[in-house]
Amino acid sequence: DAFLGADRAKEFEQLSPDESRERRLRKLVPKVDTDKDGFVTESELKDWIKFTQNRYLEKTVSESWSQYDTDKDGAVSWSEHRQTAFGPISDEELETEEKYKVYKEQTRKDKRRWKAADTNGDGRLTKDEFSAFTHPEEYSHMKAIAVEETLDDIDKNNDRKLSIDEYLNDLYTPEERAAGGEEPQWLKDERESFGKHRDRNGDGFMDKEEVQRWIVPDHYDHAEAEAKHLIHEADTEPKDEKLTADEIVNKYDLFAGSQVTDYGEAMKRHDEF
Repeated sequence: DAFLGADRAKEFEQLSPDESRERRLRKLVPKVDTDKDGFVTESELKDWIKFTQNRYLEKTVSESWSQYDTDKDGAVSWSEHRQTAFGPISDEELETEEKYKVYKEQTRKDKRRWKAADTNGDGRLTKDEFSAFTHPEEYSHMKAIAVEETLDDIDKNNDRKLSIDEYLNDLYTPEERAAGGEEPQWLKDERESFGKHRDRNGDGFMDKEEVQRWIVPDHYDHAEAEAKHLIHEADTEPKDEKLTADEIVNKYDLFAGSQVTDYGEAMKRHDEF
């Protein structure tokens, strides 16, 4: 959904592939081609992807904000968040009722994320702080939380580091191994990558710093990487590092579908041309 933005959508579900190409994807090209020279460059793609990402972030945060700021005072309190997210569950019920075990664990994680997002420490979240709380992957000061939540999911023995087995089991579960027979080549490549690139200090584990380099690497521009990938896949003869409307439409599955990438997930949601 990087190219189209995750807020463009449902109308595409009602269209045939040909209609989608002509009525939507081709119509989008002039919006991306900002200098109107008939070509879409890597720079223009990068700018467009950033635009769609920011628009989607603002839209989803605004929709959630209206639900969570229940007293409409311009901030979300912890009690407002908890009431909206979990309903009327008391602290006593969370501590004593087995059926609320999942809610209790989620509350613990939310409190940790809340503390990181609440940059002024007043116990309430402004809209910007709420955006960081709901989309921590978009904010540099939330990287540590992204690491902790990744470890929560993958670190099965709770030593707050990842072994090679924990790393690989997240990519290819033991159940998939049992059903799949021989280990696929891509998994063998990941096994090798763990030792060469993930475990930088060679101690056999990924510590928190190494996990952060893996999931939220420094100096990595997601939009630039997406733009380079699109140009590489769609640019046909002559190889001129820029795309015509025909080249984009001819790679419909790349730009509008999800077989190759997730860029086109937006086409399955709400269209806002």
